[in-house]
Amino acid sequence: MKISQSNTFKKAIKKLHRNQIPELKKAIEKIANNPLIGDMKRGDLAGVRVYKFHVHPQLVLLAYLYEEKGGLLKLIDVSSHENFYTALKRE
Repeated sequence: MKISQSNTFKKAIKKLHRNQIPELKKAIEKIANNPLIGDMKRGDLAGVRVYKFHVHPQLVLLAYLYEEKGGLLKLIDVSSHENFYTALKRE
């Protein structure tokens, strides 16, 4: 499986604290092992899946696209819940 990152995702990683990176890597591994684990969104975000996980007490959302035919997993954005979907619609 090929994993790619959007520019938004790359910028979001830079904003994370050092102790949040290992938890993010674990979440990406879980998604790579089972790409259908995230919740499929509807409406404006059709086709986007969101995987929710906790980093210490905070809920973090990871948005991604998965194409079965090409085996491509594209990481779109990672952030806390506040304004996450609004920012994702702007993508």
